[in-house]
Amino acid sequence: MADKISFIALSTSGTPIRRITVSRSFLRSLVLLFMLVCAGAGWLVYDYTQVKFAQGDSQALLQELNSRKEEISTQRHQIQNFAEQINQLKDELVALHDFENKIRIIANIEQKATQDGLFGIGGSIPEDLDTSVPLQQRHDSLIREMHEQTEQLEMARMNQESGFSSLLNYLEDQRNLLACTPAIRPVDGWVTSRFGYRESPFTGLREFHKGMDIANRAGTPILATADGVVAYTGRKGLLGMVITIDHGHGFVTRYGHIQKALKKRGETVKRGEPIALVGNTGRSTGPHVHYEVMLNGVPVNPLKYILN
Repeated sequence: MADKISFIALSTSGTPIRRITVSRSFLRSLVLLFMLVCAGAGWLVYDYTQVKFAQGDSQALLQELNSRKEEISTQRHQIQNFAEQINQLKDELVALHDFENKIRIIANIEQKATQDGLFGIGGSIPEDLDTSVPLQQRHDSLIREMHEQTEQLEMARMNQESGFSSLLNYLEDQRNLLACTPAIRPVDGWVTSRFGYRESPFTGLREFHKGMDIANRAGTPILATADGVVAYTGRKGLLGMVITIDHGHGFVTRYGHIQKALKKRGETVKRGEPIALVGNTGRSTGPHVHYEVMLNGVPVNPLKYILN
């Protein structure tokens, strides 16, 4: 077998133009070189493609990362605002608690204990969280704490609502008690006889006077000294015509020697409302009203219940 190979270039007419002779080893080297170049080119193309793919993936990851950062930033601001709102609500509840205690002090009611569960906590802000903890764990921890604080706020709100409700009921009872407590004169005039022991104007003997006598012209309106219900109207022994009012809370007032009752039994009356007219019925030395105040069935000094 020949060691050389010849290549002849022919013209279109078949005449030889040029002859090239190469050795077989050179030809093999040339083919090997060509194959190496093709392989290298193929590798470069493959590597370039992989780089492009990697760049595309990196770009997508970068975009996703930026998107997540924006989302985290948005959530961070939302949580920040939520935490500030929680703190503001806590401040308002603290103010309401203090206000309630001030009212209790004024009304001489036992104060409520401080709610340590509400006033001892602070609002965690995202910046305060440990950055060495994984993001998801930090997020879960923050949400859990915010949830706990909202539960504490709800409990505090219910407690405050209950406190105001009980305080309102107490003040309402006090208002009713004040409205039902005798506090004014039944009629203007001259006090002719006071509560306590005296000399009887009829017998001259020492006797206990259960009320006070206020003189005025016959027909002068007599006023209810507190809110209540008419319990009795009619004659009652030496007191002549009387009208009795039950005010509740143990208070009863009686008005004797009246000329005429302006209210009937069972009617509701208000403090300052006319209920009868000054008269001279029963055993009397002249026109006046005999005014009695009884507390739990025991006569008490009416002067203690006259504020005007």
